[in-house]
Amino acid sequence: MSPRPPARTAALLAAVALGLTGALAACGDDPASTSSTSVPASASFNDADVGFATDMIPHHAQALAMVDLTRGRALPPPVRRLAQRILDAQGREIRTMAGWLQDWHRPVPPTMRDQVNADDHGGMGGMGYVNGTDNGSDLPGMMTAQQMRDLARASDADFADQWLRDMIQHHEGAIAMARTEQSSGEYAPARALARRIAGVQAREIERMNALLAS
Repeated sequence: MSPRPPARTAALLAAVALGLTGALAACGDDPASTSSTSVPASASFNDADVGFATDMIPHHAQALAMVDLTRGRALPPPVRRLAQRILDAQGREIRTMAGWLQDWHRPVPPTMRDQVNADDHGGMGGMGYVNGTDNGSDLPGMMTAQQMRDLARASDADFADQWLRDMIQHHEGAIAMARTEQSSGEYAPARALARRIAGVQAREIERMNALLAS
């Protein structure tokens, strides 16, 4: 194992927890939330587990950035409720996975929300979209910087449908990542979280497709 990361990593974890999930403290008693305390961090884990957490944190962070874009928009109530569920669930999951990485003495990856106002859509781009670049867009389902800009600039009449289509793409990528962890991971809580992500997001895709068809 490599040495424990420096204090900057701990500060980054705090930024992830606060910047991404500041509104989520009241949700911590949700029985569906996943905790890293049920199995000790010293339990067996492998590179697939580390990769899952390292990649899913920025992937989730971009989903929360997409939720940010719903603020101030006149949305149908079902879309508003879906956005809130994504915020609640994925915020908790980010905190869980960041905790695993710290326990494993692995770095917590930075996300755009750690660099608010780094470009003209500060906080809206997900990992790597700093100064308009697409670093990190090789993750399955990730929006490019241009897609994020297009969504941010969509008219009110078009926004909800565009948001749903983009989030479906994003969820499909997360499901693919979760299935890889289920087949290749070793750490039981990570595999359980992957199973939950795949199930929840598959149901949300069904709901989003129904909203688009209505």
